[in-house]
Amino acid sequence: MAALSSPPDGAQFAQAIRAGDRTMLSRAITLVESKRADHRRAAAALTQALLPATGKAVRVGITGAPGVGKSTLIDALGSLLTRSGRKVAVLAVDPSSRRTGGSILADKTRMAHLANDANAFIRPSPTSGTLGGVAAKTRETLLLCEAAGYDVVLVETVGVGQSELAVADMTDFFLVLVLPGAGDELQALKKGVVELADMIAVNKADGDNAARAKAAAAEYEAALHILSHPSPNWTPPVVTCSALKGNGIEALWTKILDHRERLTRAGELAARRGEQQVKWMWAMLEERLFAPLRSDRTLKAELPRIEAEVAAGRLAAAEAAERLAAMLER
Repeated sequence: MAALSSPPDGAQFAQAIRAGDRTMLSRAITLVESKRADHRRAAAALTQALLPATGKAVRVGITGAPGVGKSTLIDALGSLLTRSGRKVAVLAVDPSSRRTGGSILADKTRMAHLANDANAFIRPSPTSGTLGGVAAKTRETLLLCEAAGYDVVLVETVGVGQSELAVADMTDFFLVLVLPGAGDELQALKKGVVELADMIAVNKADGDNAARAKAAAAEYEAALHILSHPSPNWTPPVVTCSALKGNGIEALWTKILDHRERLTRAGELAARRGEQQVKWMWAMLEERLFAPLRSDRTLKAELPRIEAEVAAGRLAAAEAAERLAAMLER
């Protein structure tokens, strides 16, 4: 990951990214991930300058429980796409430790083919506690990758935590990956996630698992029939595949393109992206408004005491919020 001291020249930076310079793309992503005020301003200006070069990529979010084979699927799908002449960017979100803030960032080792593919760009990024399993700056990173000429952007989410819904607010297609043997898994799968799924793929459908995968697909299909999908122009299918063997990957991609064509024709894709942009704006504004809680020395000193009083029952949460808000308004 390229380090930054002072923000580079904006015009040259933008030009290099549009030309597909991978080193400059990495530096730009480091810039948008930085918490420094000057870096934040430079990142905003850079994103604005590159905006006309964005919006043409197919944006796919992929989620599923740990061990379901997300990275293997992305490796297989990405390799299929690069062989057909596409450029693929993978934004692989790694879980951060709540205690230390550290993350493994080992996605490149799990995507052996794409990691060595000149037409692929993999950017592991820690969640840093962000809700939805999506790194705080994944949205801006997605735009930078589009400006650099990547026409497919795959966002791999953690698959654990409070909510995976954030990925649906930054992608065109939301793929939920599951394992054979629906039963208890069907009960455990989050209803909110399934309602937003544009497709469910039962992975590891090979060998002895093939029959179980087919049965699981039938159960998931039945479950989807009783849930309402937000798009009137798309009925989410359930497919089986084997990322390890490469079976069903091409059919999976065909479904994604079919979804894109239908929503584009109905005008829904453009409307959805417009709504997403507004949500991104409010999310960034909320982040800026909370920034003083992390940086103001007086607030940082007071927070532990106020939290302790709330935890001990001596101070009402509403009163504590009022005091903090008053301090922010000073």
